[in-house]
Formats: sequence, structure tokens, C-alpha cells
Amino acid sequence: MNAETLLGLEAPVRLVAFMSVLVAMALWELLAPRRALSVGKAWRWVNNAGVVAVDTLLVRLLFPAGAVALGAWVESQGWGLLGWLGLPFWVTVGTAVVVLDGVIWAQHWAFHKVPLLWRLHRMHHADPDIDVTTGLRFHPLEILLSMGIKLAAILALGAPALAVLLFEVLLNATSLFNHGNVRLPSGLDRWLRLVVVTPDMHRVHHSWHRDETDSNFGFNLPWWDRLFGTYRAQPRDGHQGMTIGLHAFRDPRWLRLDRMLLQPLSREAEEGEGHPTPD
Repeated sequence: MNAETLLGLEAPVRLVAFMSVLVAMALWELLAPRRALSVGKAWRWVNNAGVVAVDTLLVRLLFPAGAVALGAWVESQGWGLLGWLGLPFWVTVGTAVVVLDGVIWAQHWAFHKVPLLWRLHRMHHADPDIDVTTGLRFHPLEILLSMGIKLAAILALGAPALAVLLFEVLLNATSLFNHGNVRLPSGLDRWLRLVVVTPDMHRVHHSWHRDETDSNFGFNLPWWDRLFGTYRAQPRDGHQGMTIGLHAFRDPRWLRLDRMLLQPLSREAEEGEGHPTPD
């Protein structure tokens, strides 16, 4: 499949994959929820959807060509490390997907460790519940920074268009999956998290205990956390007893779209720049 055909298929492929996983996860949450929600689903969903709308509009305005288009260009130019290595095409595609996932893991780690970046990322963690829509709730400035980092990685790596499309589809799908408020049999979860980040694994990352928030940074592949020593198997308070979110943003007013967008400017969370409760 040539790059021109792939670019034409990008929008429908991403939309179908996104909507399929979103609907499947939403139904799964209704049929087999892992935890009882503390806030009404409708109120959270409306405001979280508003964040998605703002994010999508800004990305389309500021990055009209998109990541897959950049992948098509670097592929045509033979640009980047993978282009210079001259590896077989499918090896190049697989390598690019794995390396891009590692870049996103490192970016996520940095957004927790750099105070200015944390002020943007903490909006994601301020959700007092975790469900499929939490996987879409990222501050617009974080999304723009993430897009810039992703484009730089594609350029340096020489990731071909097919690899970028596969990575984008996987990243969106796994973010929806691992934020899902769904119940998995413990045996299945134990084996599944060897190859993908599961909801129980990622839920630990949304604990309000800081050491747990600073663990399990992966969205797609679980190997990076094991490799770099940031893996935590279970929350200390258990999945039913753990508290989700941030101590400084428990007030329901922070669920409103306008409040979420202005949250990085808030001075209400000076201690630890809005990190979870000190341990």
C-alpha cells in the first residue's frame, strides 16, 4: 500500500477504530464495572467530551498535515535512523511502533517529574473517577506538546507512514482500554499485562498516593515500567478501597470544562504542585 492510499484511509481507519473501542468499553463498563463511580457519569462524560473537542480543534488548526503525513514524507525521503539502516520494511515498521511507544512512556514520565509539565498533566489525574473517558481527558497544551514531541521522534527515527498509523491507532485504543472501569478475571489480567497495559495495572497510576501515581507510566506496552523500575503490581489500598484523583481537586467544580482548562493556573495546590496526598 503506497503512502497516498494510506493517507486517504487514515481518517476512516482511525475513526472506526476509535468509535469501536469507545462503544465496546462503555458497554463493558455498564455490564461489569470494576468500581462504583463517585460522580454521575453523565456530568463527567459531557465535560470530558468537551476537552476532546477542544484538543481535536487545536491539533487540526496547528498541525493540519498530521503525524501520518510526516511519516509518509520521511519515508519518501529515506530520512531518519531507520531509513539509513535499510532494514526490511516490516522490521522497520515493528521497530518504529515499539520505539515510538517508548518515547511516549518517557514523555509521560517527564510530565510527572518536571513541575511545569505536571501542572498541565495533573488535569488528567484530577478526575475523581477513572473510566473510558479519562483516557481522553488531557489538557490542550499537553496535547500540543505531545504532538510536537511525537513529530520530532517520527522525523529523527524515520518512522514510515504505516508504522505511525498503527502506533496512533494502538495508542488511542489502549488508552481507552486501560482507563476502563471494567472487571477482568485476575488470571487473565496477570497474563494479559505481560503484553499490554491492563485496566488494573493502569488504575494504580491514578491513585492519590504519590508513589503509586509515579508508577505504571505505560499506555500500550507494559515493558518500559518493568525495565526502568516503575512497575507496581497492585495499589496498597486495593482496587475497591483506593482513592482516585488528587487531594487538591476533590471539589466537583473542578469537573467543569472551564475549570479544567484553567486548572494549570490554579494556586490551590502549592504543596507538591498538586501531586497526590503526601505519604
